[in-house]
Amino acid sequence: MMDWILLIIAGVFEMLGVASLNAYTHNNKLISLLYMIVNFTLSFICLAIAMMTLPMSTAYAVWTGIGAVGGAVIGMLFYKESKNLLRILCIVVILASTIGLKLLS
Repeated sequence: MMDWILLIIAGVFEMLGVASLNAYTHNNKLISLLYMIVNFTLSFICLAIAMMTLPMSTAYAVWTGIGAVGGAVIGMLFYKESKNLLRILCIVVILASTIGLKLLS
């Protein structure tokens, strides 16, 4: 169970890393760059620990799914990215697939 918790934490840090990267590309502030480095580093560390017991294919797919969905949602909420129905449907499919992988593992 701890491996799944670490994998979710890794996905959250991945999502925050992507948000920090976006912030850095818009403001070029050193603090955004530091947040990005810390978030991605913590993401990879948590992912590596989770992969000690979880299959690589499942761990990677869930990790990227959390990052992709989280990044898209953050973009829509904070960066005024498109919120059209087809885009939201695609995000739901990614989320459902990620949950399905967890349930089948």
